[in-house]
Amino acid sequence: MKMQINCLNLLFVLLLGIIPCSKVHAGDSEKSVMLYTPYTKIAVPPGESIDYNIDVINKSDEVKNATISVEGMPRGWSYEVKSGGYSISQLSVLPDEKKNFSLKVEVPVKVNKGTYNFTVSADGMAKLPLTITVSKQGTYQTDFTTTQPNMEGNSKSTFTFNATIKNRTAEQQLYALTAEVERGWNVVFKPNYKQATSAQVEPNATQNITIDINPPANVAAGSYKIPVHASTGSTSADLDLEVVITGSYEMELSTPRGLLSSDITAGETKKIDLVVKNTGSAELKDVQLSASKPVDWEVTFDPAKVVKLGAGQTTSVIATVKASKKALPGDYVTKMEAKTPEVNATADFRISVKTPMIWGWVGVLIIVLVLGGVYYLFRKYGRR
Repeated sequence: MKMQINCLNLLFVLLLGIIPCSKVHAGDSEKSVMLYTPYTKIAVPPGESIDYNIDVINKSDEVKNATISVEGMPRGWSYEVKSGGYSISQLSVLPDEKKNFSLKVEVPVKVNKGTYNFTVSADGMAKLPLTITVSKQGTYQTDFTTTQPNMEGNSKSTFTFNATIKNRTAEQQLYALTAEVERGWNVVFKPNYKQATSAQVEPNATQNITIDINPPANVAAGSYKIPVHASTGSTSADLDLEVVITGSYEMELSTPRGLLSSDITAGETKKIDLVVKNTGSAELKDVQLSASKPVDWEVTFDPAKVVKLGAGQTTSVIATVKASKKALPGDYVTKMEAKTPEVNATADFRISVKTPMIWGWVGVLIIVLVLGGVYYLFRKYGRR
């Protein structure tokens, strides 16, 4: 009987020794594998995708085969586990080493604002709790954005804006692209650099849109708003662009009838009516008038300078031309010029020089004298 009691005591002691040892071993096994990522709680808007880089760390002295699983993923969310370019479900890690895998989580477009928790597990050996905070209420909406909504140039410029459409809906969308502009403006949309009036965008995807804007040739200097729209039957987005026209500098120099020829008598003066016209969209200031003339000729202008000339306006100038006294009969070219620091205009005038009337009378007198002399000689010596 005593021997039986001793055997029972011995058996009881052995059992007490085995049970604690087994618990310690299990605890050591759990702590020998770790899952680690630096970002365990992040905030994103609806429709975003999140890429986690997660390390499986083996601190034990034996190879560990870790089966990777994701628990508690919210309904409607999707994820993918990859390593080395492959989708995986298990990783084998050598003692005192670590292996890396990626977890890509897709947040739905239509999702409620709030905090969502899920856990990444390694075959019961380790757990990694993760938290995603959805920063705003998810809706079926479209984003139409650009990083540079304002541009400046003259009326001959082409204003090119780079915009992006993001389809935050769960369906493919075909967006009609339109702009609100006044007559004379030209707006061209180029999805993926090809001219079109619509753009097809996949669910939760983006499309680059180039927008070329050409203003009218005679547009006045100033700031112009250009609203553009991307719309479908279920969603739409607007984008306000701004074009600042600095004005173009153009000028014409001519006569009231457009005639660029005249005549003059050597040594005399001739007044020529000129018209200076501002054909640009910017105001012209300090328009100087000058001329390239033949030798010993004189050209003056009244006024010699136009202080200010608005876009589309004209002004009259009188050019006084004095031909040289020694000018021979024939055609002469005088180039007249109107010039500002921004632009200049020229007009080539063909001026015909005539002989003075006095020389005509002298010629007539010489002819009369010659004829009179011939008549005298004929009368005197003709009878002999």
